[in-house]
Amino acid sequence: MTRIKICGMTCEQDISVANRFRPDYVGFVFAQSRRRVTPETAWKLKSLLSPEIPAVGVFVNEPVPSVARLVSDRVIDLVQLHGDEDEDYIRRLRREVSCPVILAVRVRSARQVLAAEKLPCDLLLLDSFRKDRYGGSGERFDYSLIPPLKKPFFLAGGIGEQNIRDALRCHPYGVDVSSGAETDGRKDAGKIERLVEIVRRCDMGKEGYR
Repeated sequence: MTRIKICGMTCEQDISVANRFRPDYVGFVFAQSRRRVTPETAWKLKSLLSPEIPAVGVFVNEPVPSVARLVSDRVIDLVQLHGDEDEDYIRRLRREVSCPVILAVRVRSARQVLAAEKLPCDLLLLDSFRKDRYGGSGERFDYSLIPPLKKPFFLAGGIGEQNIRDALRCHPYGVDVSSGAETDGRKDAGKIERLVEIVRRCDMGKEGYR
């Protein structure tokens, strides 16, 4: 089954939409972003989220104790590292948390992705590269750069209704959608419903990838 993650939840309305249409994951961004939430806001939103939907915390170069605290307080269920975190950082984090760790790779080459796969993370998240930012560009990258991988991976970067089927053809563990689930910078219930429906229908063989 292909999973879908709706990232960048910021308000109670977003959580209500998620509870209604049931993506497999939601994401709270704790890094600098227009979608950034404080730990206090994330705790409140998580308390409203269906317990069947895991929350992923997105971090960029955050001190390990801060990440571990959000896990121990059950604000998040998975950790997504989207900065310059190296092998030493990941090992220190894993000594503090037992939840799955997702490592984001801003893809520039197949060799780079294969090197990241060797790091002590549970999953990869393959995203677009832009020199001036760590993520959230809303731009798609060249899927031909994805090498055969043993670890499960999410696909991110500019995924929306118009191209999600192309992403699914790469047979990822999951797709990660943020700006593609928004209208005028706010989460759009209709788009989320349709994105979840496309993924579910493709998984069930009721709709082709193209």
